Amino acid sequence: MDQVDYKDIATLRRFISDRGKIRSRRITGACRRHQNQIAKAVKRARELALLPYAADQH
Repeated sequence: MDQVDYKDIATLRRFISDRGKIRSRRITGACRRHQNQIAKAVKRARELALLPYAADQH
């Protein structure tokens, strides 16, 4: 993984659980630096309404 892009929703969804939470490093296997980039990208995508803050509970 070179750079994490907040607009690449398909890639970001791999790092989000069914409930919409960011998966931990232990589960994703990402190093500390990449995990921080993933978290920032997910949070930025949520602010721009590209990703939901929480998964639908229906």
